Amino acid sequence: MFVGVGTAIVTPFKGGEVDHESYKKLVEWQLDSGVKAIVVAGTTGEGATLRIDERERLVSVTKEICEKRAQVIVGTGTNDTRKTLELSLSAVKNGADAVLVVTPYYNKPTQEGLYAHYRYLSERIDIPIIIYNVPSRTSVNIAPETVARLANDCKNIRAIKEANQDISQSDEILKLTRNMDFYVYSGNDDRTFHMLCAGAKGVISVASNVIPHRMVEMVNAIFEGNLRKARELHFKYLELFKSLFVETNPMPVKAALHLMGRIENEFRLPLVPPKQSTVDQLRRTLFELEVVK
Repeated sequence: MFVGVGTAIVTPFKGGEVDHESYKKLVEWQLDSGVKAIVVAGTTGEGATLRIDERERLVSVTKEICEKRAQVIVGTGTNDTRKTLELSLSAVKNGADAVLVVTPYYNKPTQEGLYAHYRYLSERIDIPIIIYNVPSRTSVNIAPETVARLANDCKNIRAIKEANQDISQSDEILKLTRNMDFYVYSGNDDRTFHMLCAGAKGVISVASNVIPHRMVEMVNAIFEGNLRKARELHFKYLELFKSLFVETNPMPVKAALHLMGRIENEFRLPLVPPKQSTVDQLRRTLFELEVVK
């Protein structure tokens, strides 16, 4: 498992197809900035609307670029356990180092159902599984006790990306798994400082698409015990963290990258470009931070 910053990378599109040229440049920039993992086809990567062939090519291309430099993690979670297994095995075939599996959305499974879902996958996948808990998008919350039970019972369930807005939940997970070989990652950029200070191993970040150097700098400062520097960076970029979520992710972050001249401002339906007011807010924030001129 990685320690540090993992980027939930966007998927650039051009003319309705994946823009592989821009994508490769983004990945190289991330690695040059010190990012330790690239998360492919996650929420930020619009994984729900990627075809299986597009996913497979993105994973293999990312693996080729990241070889011996960073881990490749692939978002494979759906609300169908067998479909999730199919996508996970495809990711394994194409070189993934781990899979990121969101809690099944819409079905609203019980805690026992969540346990059975992840255990089923664990018994059929050889690489590490990262649980992804984001109740604001899935309408289901995996309880800390269920996470600890899975970590104890399933040797390849190695981590959780915790994006519950209640930060006390991540504290409870850290407490329950403190004697296990289990990693907790922040799933919210604005909670990264707090969670890492409490013992989390890193962040799976949206903001690092835009400011990879600075996210790496902040996380490294925490690990080095320089909390004053880390706190200053947290507050400096806090407005950006918020601005990237004023509309549905990844709409603002792709708009920001477009303002930076790195990708087209293009999406797959049902997502569309953000409102002009969002773009204006992003432009002001990026200008103030000297990310754009």
